[in-house]
Amino acid sequence: MGDFLSSVLPAGLIDVLSALIPPVVVGAVFCTFVIQLLRKEMAPRRMDGSLVSKGDAAEGADDGKSADADGETAAEDGTPIVRDGERAESDGR
Repeated sequence: MGDFLSSVLPAGLIDVLSALIPPVVVGAVFCTFVIQLLRKEMAPRRMDGSLVSKGDAAEGADDGKSADADGETAAEDGTPIVRDGERAESDGR
């Protein structure tokens, strides 16, 4: 195959292409792993940090309306999530 390429392409171009192929392969592999990492990090998560799987997201949807969609942050039993010493959002208003 080298004889075919040398007859079709100029000698300098073959050297340039052979020098560029390894960095292009390394760059492509690096970009692939970075994209996979970013997609994994941008995946939706629960309050405890665990990933939401596709099946859980479909089961948890109640007609497209949830506490997160309203912008409200509260525990499932309706009590506000407050740390020690902090006030709930509605306190003092």
